Amino acid sequence: MFGIGKKTQKIKGTVVLMPKNVLDFNAISSVSVPNSVGGVVGGAVGAVGGILGGVANVAGGVIDAATAFLGRNVSMQLISATQTHGGKGKVGEEAYLNSHLPTLPTLGARQDAFSIYFEWESDFGIPGAFYIKNFKTDEFFLVSVTLEDIPNHGTIRFVCNSWVYNFKSYKKDRIFFVNNTYVPSATPAPLLKYRQEELETLRGDGTGKRKEQDRIYDYDVYNDIGNPDGGEPRPILGGSSNYPYPRRVRSGRDKTKKDPNSEKPGEIYVPRDENFGHLKSSDFLIYGLKSLSQNVFPMLKSAIFDLRVTSSEFDSFDEVRSLYEGGLKLPTDILSQISPLPALKEIFRTDGENALQFPPPHVIRVSKSAWMTDEEFARETIAGVNPNVIRRLQEFPPKSSLDPTVYGDQTSTITKEQLEINMDGVTVEEALGKDRLFILDYHDAFIPYLTRINNLPTSKAYATRTILFLNDDGSLKPLVIELSNTHPGGDNLGAVSKVVLPATEGVESTIWLLAKAHVVVNDCGYHQLISHWLNTHAVVEPFAIATNRNLSVLHPINKLLYPHYRDTININGLARQSLINAGGFIEQAFLPGKYSMEISSIVYKNWVFTDQALPADLVKRGLAVEDPSAPHGLRLLIKDYPYAVDGLEIWDAITAWVKEYVSLYYPTDAAIKQDTELQAWWKEVVEKGHGDLKDKPWWPKMHTPEDLIKSCSIIIWTASALHAAVNFGQYPYGGYIVNRPTLTRRFIPEPGTKEYDEMLKNPQKAYLKTITPKFESLVDISVLEILSRHASDEIYLGERDSPYWTTDSKALEAFKKFGSKLTEIEGKITARNNDPSLGSRHGPVQLPYTLLLRSSEEGMTFRGIPNSISI
Repeated sequence: MFGIGKKTQKIKGTVVLMPKNVLDFNAISSVSVPNSVGGVVGGAVGAVGGILGGVANVAGGVIDAATAFLGRNVSMQLISATQTHGGKGKVGEEAYLNSHLPTLPTLGARQDAFSIYFEWESDFGIPGAFYIKNFKTDEFFLVSVTLEDIPNHGTIRFVCNSWVYNFKSYKKDRIFFVNNTYVPSATPAPLLKYRQEELETLRGDGTGKRKEQDRIYDYDVYNDIGNPDGGEPRPILGGSSNYPYPRRVRSGRDKTKKDPNSEKPGEIYVPRDENFGHLKSSDFLIYGLKSLSQNVFPMLKSAIFDLRVTSSEFDSFDEVRSLYEGGLKLPTDILSQISPLPALKEIFRTDGENALQFPPPHVIRVSKSAWMTDEEFARETIAGVNPNVIRRLQEFPPKSSLDPTVYGDQTSTITKEQLEINMDGVTVEEALGKDRLFILDYHDAFIPYLTRINNLPTSKAYATRTILFLNDDGSLKPLVIELSNTHPGGDNLGAVSKVVLPATEGVESTIWLLAKAHVVVNDCGYHQLISHWLNTHAVVEPFAIATNRNLSVLHPINKLLYPHYRDTININGLARQSLINAGGFIEQAFLPGKYSMEISSIVYKNWVFTDQALPADLVKRGLAVEDPSAPHGLRLLIKDYPYAVDGLEIWDAITAWVKEYVSLYYPTDAAIKQDTELQAWWKEVVEKGHGDLKDKPWWPKMHTPEDLIKSCSIIIWTASALHAAVNFGQYPYGGYIVNRPTLTRRFIPEPGTKEYDEMLKNPQKAYLKTITPKFESLVDISVLEILSRHASDEIYLGERDSPYWTTDSKALEAFKKFGSKLTEIEGKITARNNDPSLGSRHGPVQLPYTLLLRSSEEGMTFRGIPNSISI
């Protein structure tokens, strides 16, 4: 077997894996959870820890199954990184798992370790990869492999984190590479073809229907959010100038009968290693969300519209608050049917009392009424859940960018006299000159769809403009709200607008409160569709696809960006199934209804990748001017702007880390241009992933290290801090539906009408009849609570899932420095939140701005920056 004179010995390896049966969701969901969690969905996700705590017991019962991996059920072959055979790295003899190691101290939860021994010849050299074959029927999750005492080398580690199916499921044997880092030209020659072949496997051939075990990453348009065969068609987004869109992962599902270009709705394909299959606790959040959509909400709707059970309308703000203080009672028989999922049955209390009790949203934990103040309304434009839309007003009156030949004259009707009433003696000209006027402008986003929206049975809305004034103390106050509607004679005749001024007494104060509600409903729709979904979830997915298709796991930029894609493809797939699909959560409960995704497509036409960098965004919105003497090179025009102040520190930390890391591998322009994988990656990002915008001049050319640093920094910022800022405050602010309603169902009443008289008699009831009704409120609250929570196994910015992600000591040291910088920034943010002179840090509701604090515990904490868009 071995050549004469060759030295042979055994190399010991440790294989860490998780059997499928340990991870099976049916087992997890049947674990008994203590019935101490206070509410419905509040419990839904709060119970994750308890559910996963119970998994240990399940795992204990399955531990004997570890012996099923022994014998000849799993084989491995080492591949040399230094010796070739037939133009490729030499392949060693097959070896099999040898024994179970039950007491290994480094094991993670639910992990099993096995020993394995490889025959090693002296001329084999240093292993750089291995083949693995699974001869069992069930797949397993391979965590890592460690080789010990390699002659003249020491320990070699392989960080795997991948599902391995039966060997017959693959056209080529599964291969894993050592955790070293190589640009393509520096790859050891024996590994080069293996590296190329693995990328070819991940790209696939672009044909066929994807199967569960596939690991193929390919592009497709959004052709699966509608249901043409069910009478709910939706435009296909992507692939046309009318409806441009970022690409999603291709699934190749069957097409619908009525539209051969649309895929049938149903189970989604997610590349196997993106869909962790209940390995992660966040999968409980995902499947809980799915169960709510498919099982719970229809049951609640039936109950709420059965007037023998409950009114379909809230009667007062006290009744809204009872959702958090007493609960909405439902009959036991309804609760018993609410979901077939055992985990959710444990969460929904079945004693008929307090069945629907949610945790109090942060915005009303200190004061029940401070949300109504103008100061809080204005503060949330810079410190709320959607703080990146407000911009400086640079001309008066505000103008529209809509085509006047299509939409008529859309210039604002606000007058200088109306503005100056509350400007403390300052004229409009002076305020513009001193940068003291700001605008929250949703006019152009909604006007093109307003007629269609207002023809929906659930919606009556305006397109809004709100002008705010910067006070001497640094706070903002609203001066005026303009409510515009399309002209009844036709869209091209311009807008019909009314201007509402602040008021604190009488019917005028109620009208002002209703006007603010209309603004917030515009804001909520824009936030969910654009700031949150489009500008984070949707735009990042093409980068994740292109990275997997073109950058080997050995590539330095793959290692840099990989953590920032964790779960994104998975959660986006669920969104197309339950959230943004026809009849999904967004269409049910948010203003644009079935036009929601269309609107996000129209906005994507003006998306600019380079403007996603926080400094560029602030300058573009007129909130900052470049100033080399100022911190971060920018002077903020609103100094007490929590999102910007905290965000710029995070942004600078990210760019410093990326710059130091990139410089380790790309010292020159030539190094960038000569990296074939890098160039292929960027070409696909632009021409395929964001193909509808491929001809835009603003795309970085990827010719210099600066191009790479800028691009990677934007990707990391978008996937981590930007998403955290617009996501994890959703329930704290929006869980109290009267503070952030998602629907308006009535225009502001006119004098002489029945609605106006009702408004005079009962302002609260008039307000509640205008905004989101009871059922849709419960949909909002339930889903926002899930979306606002961290899973127990969340990995935060500055952390990695394995300390062995690279062998490059300089990269590890730079990453350690990055983590330390983020910890330092946390201390600075906390200090700012304790500074009483910074009023926007708390506002009337006494809610500190903590969304950009890097670390967090699990659950709904109103803080924490995960590495990726994982929920």
